[in-house]
Amino acid sequence: MSTMNISLPDALKSFVDEQVSQRGYGTSSEYVRELIRRDRDRQQLRSLLMAGAASAPAAPADAGYFEGLRDRVRQAGKAASRA
Repeated sequence: MSTMNISLPDALKSFVDEQVSQRGYGTSSEYVRELIRRDRDRQQLRSLLMAGAASAPAAPADAGYFEGLRDRVRQAGKAASRA
């Protein structure tokens, strides 16, 4: 694992220390890693949403669509139980 040193103003350091103690993190590094992971996940989700928004419209999700989806799930469940 690589090391990175980060300088924080006293107010932010106090905030991080408070979060570590209140939220059950072992160290400030664990807290910062969690924040970075959440930001990465947020960016990935945003990218997927933007790609979806830019894609061509699909058929409407009406009752027939959902019934077909249920059928596929039922079939997959039956196949998995046979295996």
